[in-house]
Formats: sequence, structure tokens, C-alpha cells
Amino acid sequence: MSRPGFENEQQVLDYMKRIAVGRSGFSSFLQLEPVRCWEGEAEIEMEVRPEMTQHHGFAHGAIVGLMADNACAWAASSAVGDVVTGNYTINFLAPAKGAKLRSKGSVVKAGKRQVVVRADVWSEDEGSDPVLVAVAQATIVPTGIATSKAS
Repeated sequence: MSRPGFENEQQVLDYMKRIAVGRSGFSSFLQLEPVRCWEGEAEIEMEVRPEMTQHHGFAHGAIVGLMADNACAWAASSAVGDVVTGNYTINFLAPAKGAKLRSKGSVVKAGKRQVVVRADVWSEDEGSDPVLVAVAQATIVPTGIATSKAS
């Protein structure tokens, strides 16, 4: 279930950095860092900066939601190519208090018209165990647009 148009995961990560982050103003602003994007799985890291927090100092829920959404979409894209999010549901479990957020998405089922994906988001701080702060499930829609390492 490797991403169409790519021979290995490093090619996909380079593409994701250049296109999914580089051409997305919001993802670029957030400085998302793709860690994994291959065979129906994705992992993303992000340092939490003060302008990303809410009034209690936790990462804002919209930022946590973006991490879940992107993990779902990137996992789906690693299985079927270019995608957009059809919908997602997120459950917040704990405040995102850490200096870093990490999200991991995995494809549950990939079809021609939709891909069902789940994601977990953790808050991390140096010297502490990661805290699971949110879980999400998404329906991701393949666009039918071919992508390749040359894009």
C-alpha cells in the first residue's frame, strides 16, 4: 500500500515537506515536520510556540485538530495519492500542555471513493512521558489527481 508515484518513503517525505507543508501557508507557518508517510501511516511533529496557545497556555484546540486532520490526510495519501478531508470527528482527552505535539494516523480502510483513517495526538515535554490529548477519526476523499516526486 505504498503511495502511488513514489519508490520509497524518503521520496514521499521530501514531497510532503515541499508540497504539503511548503505550499500550505498554515502548515508552513506552524512548521509541521513530517516524520513518517508510508504504507497507510503518517506521523507529524510540531513545536508549540506561544502564538499557538489559548489563554491557559495550552496548545489551542484548533492546532490539536489540525495535527489530527493532517495525520489522517497524510496517512490516506500514502495509500491512495492526493486527497482532501471529507470530515473528521475529534475527541479532546487532556490539555495539550507540552512543548511539542506529535500526531500519528493510520488507515483503517482504503476504498476508491473514501479512506477511513484514525489518528492520535500526543503532547510531549522533555523528560516526561507523552500525554494522549486527542483521538480522531476521518473520512478522507481521494481527488483522483496523480502526484509524483516531480511535482
